[in-house]
Amino acid sequence: MKKLIFLICLSALLHTVAISQTSDDAFREPLKDVLTQIQKQYGIAIRYDEALVKDKWINYAGWKFKLDVEKTLTNVLASVDITFAKEGHKKYKLQNYQYHLKTVEEGKQQLAYLSTLYNNKQSWEKRKAELQSCILTSLRLNNLPARPASKPIITAVRKFDGYTVENIAIETLPGLYVSGSLYRPAKVKGKVPVIINPDGHFSKGRYRDDCQYRCATLARMGALAFSYDLFGWDGESQLQVKSTDHRRALVQTIQALNATRLLDYLLSLKEADATRVAITGASGGGSQTMLMAAIDNRITLSVPVAMTSSYHSGGCPCESGMGIHMCSGGTNNVEIAAMAAPHPQLIVSDGKDWTQNVPQNELPFLQRTYGFYGKTNVIKNAHLATEGHDYGINKRKAMYDFIAQQWKLNPNAADESKVTIEKETALYVFGDKGERLPANAVKGFDEVTKVFEQAVVAK
Repeated sequence: MKKLIFLICLSALLHTVAISQTSDDAFREPLKDVLTQIQKQYGIAIRYDEALVKDKWINYAGWKFKLDVEKTLTNVLASVDITFAKEGHKKYKLQNYQYHLKTVEEGKQQLAYLSTLYNNKQSWEKRKAELQSCILTSLRLNNLPARPASKPIITAVRKFDGYTVENIAIETLPGLYVSGSLYRPAKVKGKVPVIINPDGHFSKGRYRDDCQYRCATLARMGALAFSYDLFGWDGESQLQVKSTDHRRALVQTIQALNATRLLDYLLSLKEADATRVAITGASGGGSQTMLMAAIDNRITLSVPVAMTSSYHSGGCPCESGMGIHMCSGGTNNVEIAAMAAPHPQLIVSDGKDWTQNVPQNELPFLQRTYGFYGKTNVIKNAHLATEGHDYGINKRKAMYDFIAQQWKLNPNAADESKVTIEKETALYVFGDKGERLPANAVKGFDEVTKVFEQAVVAK
């Protein structure tokens, strides 16, 4: 009976539209009017920003109405690159097209499809080589720009319980600098591991407490740990670009180039062990972790945190803006994470973000890939079902334990109570107000783009 009533109402709606329009007019209506009709027809509320729907029109609008409200929304919104999210009972919110998102089921289906492309080490290595080549080309880093000849800018060393800290800036392109802090063991004996820590989209950036705890503790355990600014997001990179520039696609390339040049520097240090090189970060830092472990063969251990997902590729252009997920017929972050095989990898997941299904969906795919090398024992998952999207203490403990086990570091030194949390300004390279920024530093994203283009052409 309800379906009959709906069909009668829908027929009336279509008839009303048909009176004023014909197929010659493509039954065209303003999107805002269509949304009003949908709300009335289905008894729902739709929330949206006026700017999102302004000046948008829908062809064959009434013909897109179906019995199911969500099918109707999909039909109507797809042509104008808008998506919707359910906020509650009969409540929906419209948003810009979320190109980085699939449904959980679509993620599972893609993993199942990818699994058909290779069934042994040889076929996987072929796929991996194709992906690596395509990703580097997409990033425009297949031929790295020349490294500036300038020396690193290094501040005075600060001494703490079992570790030291010094701030360092490196010129990665002419006039473009990446700033960070190097945490060292207080006493270095022989060669020690190198661990870079890319930052994610968290407030206070690399200056927040959990980042300082992580890097200082890794140093106390016997490693060189380096944290650095997420380009354009915060920190000293904002002396050169605006925070709004962070959502430019080329930022993904700049981030990868920054990580590459930082590894160049760190591995040039006499105490650095080139056979033990790791990367770990959460959220956007987790995206960088998977990406760098996939394209930089120097990295021999990785710990992506709160990011590995088959249906979410990263909501920021700094994670997906250069189109790397369209490589080789389409890929996702799980297959990119698999490219780290056979090197040890710990996937840290939780129950309150897009990593909630890792144990049953993503981990089996990774185990299968590692199995091609007979290395299923070095791909691990620490799943924290009651926790959320962060690099919190339990996630850090899982990472400490994994690295200590893999590299025989001192697990007893993983005592965060021994760490001193410094003020943000103490971690700056260029002074409290940027007064020591080099004179050749470029300003503005247009200038950054220009020096990148010049460097690429020169190469």
